[in-house]
Amino acid sequence: MDELRVRLTDCFSAVFSDLGAQDVHTADMNSVEGWDSLATINLITVIEEEFGRQIPPEDLDQMVSFASILAYLRRDVASSGV
Repeated sequence: MDELRVRLTDCFSAVFSDLGAQDVHTADMNSVEGWDSLATINLITVIEEEFGRQIPPEDLDQMVSFASILAYLRRDVASSGV
């Protein structure tokens, strides 16, 4: 598993502690009980702290699943040249 995926998994586990490790990678807003707007804000805050990046408000609508957030972070890291 790549480092980005591992770090994002840790972020999800911190916010959704009831979510089993095997379920994190398939998690989305529709499948995770309690994933509401407040949970999204908490998750984004944890991700921003973990990755040292600000996620612009206009990108928040992309933060709807583990897969979409991982893809977003991969694009962000690739575009920043890190």
